[in-house]
Amino acid sequence: MRAIWKGAVSFGLVNVPVKLYAATESHDVSFRQVHAKDGGRIKYQRICSVDGEEVAYADIAKGYETEDGEMVILEDEDLASLPSASSREIAVEKFVPSDQIDPMLFEKSYYLEPEKTGAKPYALLRQALQDADRMAVVTVAIRNRTSIAVLRVRDDVIVLQTMMWPDEVRVPDFSIDSGEVKDSEVKMARMLVETLAGDFDADEFTDDYADAVEAVVKAKIEGGEVQRTETSTKSSGEVVDLLAALQRSVQAAKKSRGEAVDDADDDTESESDEESAAPAKKTTRKAPAKKAATGAKKAPAAKKAPTKTAAKKSSSAAKKAPAKRTAKKAS
Repeated sequence: MRAIWKGAVSFGLVNVPVKLYAATESHDVSFRQVHAKDGGRIKYQRICSVDGEEVAYADIAKGYETEDGEMVILEDEDLASLPSASSREIAVEKFVPSDQIDPMLFEKSYYLEPEKTGAKPYALLRQALQDADRMAVVTVAIRNRTSIAVLRVRDDVIVLQTMMWPDEVRVPDFSIDSGEVKDSEVKMARMLVETLAGDFDADEFTDDYADAVEAVVKAKIEGGEVQRTETSTKSSGEVVDLLAALQRSVQAAKKSRGEAVDDADDDTESESDEESAAPAKKTTRKAPAKKAATGAKKAPAAKKAPTKTAAKKSSSAAKKAPAKRTAKKAS
């Protein structure tokens, strides 16, 4: 994990230097909008709603829309005059009972790791929170936004959870008329609760939707239902047997030098079959860039010593290739 923030937890006269790490990550399945005909991504232009012209990034400003629909343009000078939220301090305001905070207020979670100099006070704060069964209510500025948050302990690590401001929690504007609830119905509902009672284990739940999407995508890839676009980063899959392609290059190079092409060069095909089970990454990364120049991938070095004349005519890249292959076979 990479630390996204550095600062210090302060409570009383104690400072705990810490690093902040994002504690969660989203695994939601995301789709791109593409052209059904060729798989090209859909681009969106920045069009002004007034004059219909495309707007460059340099001409985009921040605007605040009023309740009656009017727009107030904010200049850089206006934003510079706003209160700065650049503090590197997590200030503990008070320690409160854990059951007093509504979970609805929780927003994002972060792990706090102590710096080497703060390991002992970190451990003391962690132990104090556990023994008191309380959360520390703090204020912190992350990404120029001041938030209220809490510190709590999870698996021997102090977790900082940012919270919504009270006015950000909506009040339901509907009422529920359940009518009269009979005692027998309540008794039956309690029996159902007892029947399904148990301890929570997050590992018992899986994202079936994401798994199903991955299965569908995998099936389409295996069936060749893939659109190759200009932005595709992977190869087209045409060079499947690299050694076979290199063998043809060797034969072509020998013919160009007037050398005879014998059946010994066909050994490369059998070696290709043996090495197909070996990691393809090793071959694919190094060989394709020199594919056109490796005129002697299967040079006669393994069978008989090459003549000095032939060695001079071959490229330096071609000379290195047989050495690697011979060492690999000898091992």
